[in-house]
Amino acid sequence: MKVVVGMSGGVDSSVTALLLKQQGYQVTGLFMKNWEDDDDADYCSTRQDLVDVASVCDVIGIDLEVVNFSAEYKDRVFADFLREYEAGRTPNPDILCNSEIKFRCFLDHAMQLGAERIATGHYAQVREWHNDGRTEYQLLKAEDGTKDQSYFLYRLNQEQLAKTLFPLGALYKREVRRIAEQAGLHVAAKKDSTGICFIGERPFREFLMRYLPTKPGEIRCLDDDRVLGEHQGLMYHTIGQRKGLHIGGIKGNQDEAGEHEAWYVAGKDVKANLLYVVQGHDHPALLKERLVATDLNWISGRDPHTHWVYTAKPRYRTPDQPCEVDRIADGRAEIAFAQPQWALTPGQSVVVYESKVCLGGGIIV
Repeated sequence: MKVVVGMSGGVDSSVTALLLKQQGYQVTGLFMKNWEDDDDADYCSTRQDLVDVASVCDVIGIDLEVVNFSAEYKDRVFADFLREYEAGRTPNPDILCNSEIKFRCFLDHAMQLGAERIATGHYAQVREWHNDGRTEYQLLKAEDGTKDQSYFLYRLNQEQLAKTLFPLGALYKREVRRIAEQAGLHVAAKKDSTGICFIGERPFREFLMRYLPTKPGEIRCLDDDRVLGEHQGLMYHTIGQRKGLHIGGIKGNQDEAGEHEAWYVAGKDVKANLLYVVQGHDHPALLKERLVATDLNWISGRDPHTHWVYTAKPRYRTPDQPCEVDRIADGRAEIAFAQPQWALTPGQSVVVYESKVCLGGGIIV
């Protein structure tokens, strides 16, 4: 079987290609270049990553293809990213990048190359499930819970999963690095990328200012409407943010030790260009038991049961939270949590699970 592996120059995709080659697949590596604006060595490591990919392919003994999806990325991912920030929300571009670039543009290109499957270095698993004569492809969490990336893959559909392999799903990160080292891959200890998908690690506010100019407005206390300061643009702030407000010297509530409590972003009025803040990490305005999600994608193609106990992640780094999907109608879902959730952020994704199976999710409004 011919498999095209999306290779980034990191240890995960390198070991993915190695494992598939060892398992007898006909493997081709494919390097995607998806960002061209200010593509320099300071923030964007494309050149070095391509060198690393070429070196790994040479050691493994596989062919390498290079493709440029910069126009598609700018049109399908980055434009949406800017629109969301301009509207006062906080999007996650990695999720859209996966569904539109890695598992659409890349998948289509791989099929044109004659591939039967694609593979990536994501920590997740695909299971073929047979039920009442129907074959369904399920997205499962990775065995390494600290690295599981199913949250970023919830927008995938049956057709995409049917053609995808995740060879690292049953491995732990330390095992992946050990395999790379034993195979003589020089990327065995390479640092993981943590920047914006394909754009790299850079000072985020400075980067955003190049595309969305500053728009100063008032910072107000949500409780009494006092003006506390000035922000430079609602898009530079997110719900629950503490740092960067520059109002720390303003007194107000005190904690048990008599110290003045920190200020947190609690809301935005986009029309009036107002940023609302509250004092104290546990302020009621930062805690909510319910959310509404839109732009839904259910991987099976079917809505989940309502009034059924699931778990959900309202952000990637939070542990799974017990919840019920109360209502699904008009392209929206209402999700109720067993415990209040802190700083639910419009624009972020909430992803629903049934045990290890990722059911799908949507965008918090």
